[in-house]
Amino acid sequence: MSSTKLISFVLFSALLLAVGCKVSYSFTGASVSPETKTISIATFPSYQAPLAPPSLSQTFSESLKDIFLRQTSLTLVKNNGDIIIEGDITSYRQTDEAVTGNDVSSLSRLTVTVKVRYTDTKNEENSYEQSFSNFAQFSSQQTLADQETQLIDEINEKLAQDIFNKSLGNW
Repeated sequence: MSSTKLISFVLFSALLLAVGCKVSYSFTGASVSPETKTISIATFPSYQAPLAPPSLSQTFSESLKDIFLRQTSLTLVKNNGDIIIEGDITSYRQTDEAVTGNDVSSLSRLTVTVKVRYTDTKNEENSYEQSFSNFAQFSSQQTLADQETQLIDEINEKLAQDIFNKSLGNW
């Protein structure tokens, strides 16, 4: 076989393989079916977490939208997306972490837990319901109120990444 025919055969084979592929990949490691074009992400209410600040529902939901839009080519729609993410913020708590010999805490932890319902309308096998929890530590020298916004931002980012990885990251 001549080199021109060989190159043509290899290129043609690669084209057939690319056309026949059922999964598309992004540079972020996300795996999204080519039929999946849209995503709906509902606001996660925090009524099960009475100590949570009122803004947590909105900031968490926005963090979740941001990561999916940044790391995929999906289009955000209000309702009935090919992928639907909804859930609740189920826990918001502060605990003492490091206790010194005087029974005084030197480190505290803020923990947020969310329950996620992920529905893939194009492939039901990918759907799941799971709780995710993450935290941020802070010095007990300051009050939670002094650091709350920064801590929530950090936790929201971690939670959003965990949910993204479980949903589309093939982890």
